[in-house]
Amino acid sequence: MSYRIEFIDEAAKDLEELDASVKRQVDAAILKVSKNTLPKNEGGFGNPLGNKHGNNLTGFCKIKLLKLGIRVVYELVRIEEIMKIVVIAARADEEVYEITARRIKDNRQ
Repeated sequence: MSYRIEFIDEAAKDLEELDASVKRQVDAAILKVSKNTLPKNEGGFGNPLGNKHGNNLTGFCKIKLLKLGIRVVYELVRIEEIMKIVVIAARADEEVYEITARRIKDNRQ
């Protein structure tokens, strides 16, 4: 069963800023994962985050597009069956986790 894909505003901007060919690959990866958004330890495609560098990202997963150096971080909203995209970034893990934590905080206030 596919989860509905939603983007927070900042993540939508992240996607729009990508080169067209990169954007297509990111879109394809998100669509693929949306068909089984569960963390890998539950048989899905997502890499669970948990506690990263002092940021509690439990309930969030990432998709790594290794060749592109892009990371997509999403929240798994199980009850509503939503894959909420929080960050799309060509950055090192630590920076992506910091951006994710900041966006979570900003969007929940």
